[in-house]
Formats: sequence, structure tokens, C-alpha cells
Amino acid sequence: MRPVSMIRFDPASTHTDLPPEHRHAHDFLVLVYVEEGSGSFMVDGDCRSLRPGQVHAVPPGQVVGVSAASELAHCRAWSVAFTPDAVPALAAVSPLTWGHHPLLAMFAAGAGPGLVGDLDRARWSSWLTELAEELRDPCRLGTREVVAGLLTRILVGAARLAPAASPGRSDPLVERVFNEIEVTFRGPVSVGDVARALGYTPGHLTTVVRERTGRPVLEWITERRMTEVRRMLRETDLPLDVVAARTGMREATYLVRRFRDLYGITPQRWRRSQRGWP
Repeated sequence: MRPVSMIRFDPASTHTDLPPEHRHAHDFLVLVYVEEGSGSFMVDGDCRSLRPGQVHAVPPGQVVGVSAASELAHCRAWSVAFTPDAVPALAAVSPLTWGHHPLLAMFAAGAGPGLVGDLDRARWSSWLTELAEELRDPCRLGTREVVAGLLTRILVGAARLAPAASPGRSDPLVERVFNEIEVTFRGPVSVGDVARALGYTPGHLTTVVRERTGRPVLEWITERRMTEVRRMLRETDLPLDVVAARTGMREATYLVRRFRDLYGITPQRWRRSQRGWP
């Protein structure tokens, strides 16, 4: 799992690397920029239309549907998937506060895609082309820093396209849930513990949080823990049993299993890749 990956969609490509029905939920953030043409793709069962100049943001946890035979094949577009670890300004940010971080304003907007003005579209294409070029040869000196800089520039551009947050937008109950997770995730906290602390039944709280955020409470607990796991793997040499104990993952064997299930790589290999990434 690299911190940043890209897919280039083009009408001239057959996209044989995509299965006929490619649907997946993900634990990273995705930006889609449309250069030319039109098309569509599915997000959590809803069809999103694609038009030239649009920038679409897909938060973690949403189910994305893309196929080689889909309408996406009729437009020229870029897809950038990344984890917060790729951007220094986001690396230590709790996923529970992503919605308030200025660099991720597009992901929190929830009001449809942003639209790049005609005069700025060549600049966006240049940014993404340069990012793709850097990622093709990850062993070059300074590639990690260049990728982080380019991605930050792209996120700033996307944030400037996001609609201004409206007053009263934050959800008091969701904020309370996130605050409770933030102070308890390092221990053996469960959905039931969070629900009891807030005066709700676990089933009701899970349903409400899923409706309002797209993810159940347990996924938010896991997301917060794994963000801290990645930070500790990247920034320390602590053994896995210590990392597990300090992030609520109980023991090293459980941490390894969950990490591999989520990211397709063991924590040890991920740590080594981060020391030399890209």
C-alpha cells in the first residue's frame, strides 16, 4: 500500500486492469478530476455525473463502483487515492477531525463536486501529470517530498473550490461520539461503552451515526486506532506489542491481522516501506 496512487482514465484505453464490476469500499481519500468528455461512476449506490473541470471528493468508507465498460470510459480523467500519511500537514491529524481540516474541505463539503474555472484547468492537468510522473519512479532522490508538495497543492486547489461551510453544519451528537472516541480509543473501548457514556443504546447510536456519517461507530473507532498505529510505526521503533497496547488493539497478533486485512500488507513491511518511501 503506497501513500499515494493514481489511475488515468482515457477513452483510448481499454482499462483491462479493472474487472467488469469493480466495487470497493476504501480506507483512503480519493479525488477525481475530469479533463475532457463526460461520464459517471457510482458512490454508495448513487450515480455521480462527470463533466469537464469537475473535482469529485470521495471520503473513506464509501463504496465506489467503476468498471471498464462504464461511462467513466468516455472521459479523460485522473483519480488520486491517498492516505493522510502522504501529506505532512495531515499525518498526525485524527480522522475524527478531518471534517474540520482546511485541506480536506472538499471532502467535508458534501454538496457535490467543485468546478475548476476554464483558465485554471491547464494548471490542474499539469499538477496531476507531474504527480503521475513522480510516482512512476519512486526511487528517485526527493520523490517523497515532491509528491507531498504536489498533493498539498492539489488539496489546496480543491479546498478553494469547496462551498463555504454553513452555520450549524456540525452535528452535535456526532461531535460527542467523536470526542468520546478520541479520549478512549487507546483502551479496550467498545461501541457499547461509547453508547453508554452518551446515554444511548448501542444499536440506536450505531444506526444514527451510520446515517449521519456513512460509517458505523465501530469503523470510526477502528479508523482512529489505525491512524495512531500508522503514526507510531512511521515515527517510532517501538515493537508491535507496545504499539498494540497503546492503540487499543490488545496484542500484536490481532494488530497484524487487522492491519493486513485493511491495507493488504503487514505492519512490519509497511514500517520498512515508510522509512524508504517512495
